[in-house]
Amino acid sequence: MINNVTLVGRLTKDVELKYTPANQAVVQFVLAVNRTFKNANGERETDFINVVIWRQSAENFAKWAKKGALIGITGRIQTRNYENAQGQRVYMTEVIAENFQMLESRSQQQGQQQGQATQQQAKQPDPFAGGTPMDLNDDSLPF
Repeated sequence: MINNVTLVGRLTKDVELKYTPANQAVVQFVLAVNRTFKNANGERETDFINVVIWRQSAENFAKWAKKGALIGITGRIQTRNYENAQGQRVYMTEVIAENFQMLESRSQQQGQQQGQATQQQAKQPDPFAGGTPMDLNDDSLPF
C-alpha cells in the first residue's frame, strides 16, 4: 500500500512545542495550502490541513518555523478518533510529517510579513509592471 503526502503551504500561526507523558516532543499545526484552480468567482481557495511532527524533528521545527513561513513537508495521512468532553466521538484526519523543509530564509519571511503590512496600509503600483523580459539561453544558466 502507498500512503504518501507532499504539501507546500504557509503556517497559520506560531507553533507550540509540547511533550507527551513519555517525554516525546510533538508539534501540531495547520498548513494553509492553496488549490491549483480557481472557483466559479475566479478566486483561489485554500485548504487548511492539520499536520503533526514528532521527536527531534518537532524540536527543530519549533525553533525555526514561525507564522506565515513557507513550509514543504512529506509524510503520510493518518486518521484517528477520540471521545470529547461531551461524550461525542470526534474523527480527525491529519498528516504525520516525516520530513520538512523551510522554503524561505528568515529575511524573506520577515520581508514578506513587512510587505504584507505595507500592502494592507496602502496599495502601491507594481514597480516591475511593464518591464521587459530577460533574454536568457540555457548556456548562461549555472546549472
